[in-house]
Amino acid sequence: MVTPMIVCHGGAGHSAKDQPGVDAAADAGWGILSTGGSALDAVLAAVEIMENDPVLNAGTGGRKRADGSVQLDAAVATSDGKLGSIMAIEDTPNPVHVAAGLLNEPYHILVGQGARDWADQQGYPKAKVEGSDSPSGNDTVGSVAIDENGLMAVATSTGGCTGRPRGRVGDTPLWGPGFWIDEEVALAATGIGEDITIKMLCHRVAIQTGTLQQRLEYGISLFDPSIEVGLIGITAKGEALGLANTGLPLAIRSVNQ
Repeated sequence: MVTPMIVCHGGAGHSAKDQPGVDAAADAGWGILSTGGSALDAVLAAVEIMENDPVLNAGTGGRKRADGSVQLDAAVATSDGKLGSIMAIEDTPNPVHVAAGLLNEPYHILVGQGARDWADQQGYPKAKVEGSDSPSGNDTVGSVAIDENGLMAVATSTGGCTGRPRGRVGDTPLWGPGFWIDEEVALAATGIGEDITIKMLCHRVAIQTGTLQQRLEYGISLFDPSIEVGLIGITAKGEALGLANTGLPLAIRSVNQ
């Protein structure tokens, strides 16, 4: 039997004052894993808690666009080859669940009003998201986990960047830059989305050799120190870690932590 583990982060550039929401998320996910639950259920529970935390840049804490709108992105994937991604969705406090709803559909990515229309058809809650007036917002929240059956899952969610144009999409919901998962490793990135996307960060880290720490260090080294970036990861070998070149609220839960 595999040793379950979960890693959660609250966004590159955030500080220790934002740690409580990340700890609560990790505790919720660990509560599922430690009682035999799935990695998918664990990361969804964890990210939902962070989406509901107004100090974090996801869900209810999503940053406002240049026109005052709040458009949210989220993605979910599992190591058995399933993927769901939602981009620029509005009126959706917990977009991570809408993304998860696409895991078993013949299509895997929905955007904008089309994403919200599909969410309405499926019965996902619709409510106005007030968003945050914080001037910051180059970050995301995310979680990776492995369960006792060896299945890994990753979930990410973001409120985008303050003042960016309506319709802008960063790395968070993009397969390759913002997240990656295969039978060996699960990864999620956080930081300045345009730079992470250009670097195709998570995929480049995934195909490196070495320990998880060496691979994450390689990923961080791709960026000038002035560019905020962070990574979390879990491997099938039992490694769990998060690294960043800036502040990064982080929580890891396993039988040993």
